Amino acid sequence: MHATKGDRLVVHGRTVGHHDRVVEIVEVLGTNGDPPYRVRAEDGHEAIVSPGPDSVVRHAKTSDVETGR
Repeated sequence: MHATKGDRLVVHGRTVGHHDRVVEIVEVLGTNGDPPYRVRAEDGHEAIVSPGPDSVVRHAKTSDVETGR
């Protein structure tokens, strides 16, 4: 799994009734885009995560990262 600042991390819900969680990657702490990542949720909460197999990185467009979206 490789990511860069501005990408989104999607953690899929593992049981019925649990929705996917989407957080923004604000810092890559591993080497060459590898985990762990510092992430920020929509409510502003930040955490350091090492995503498991139930997670997917959605890569941001270059223009989105440059404009701060």
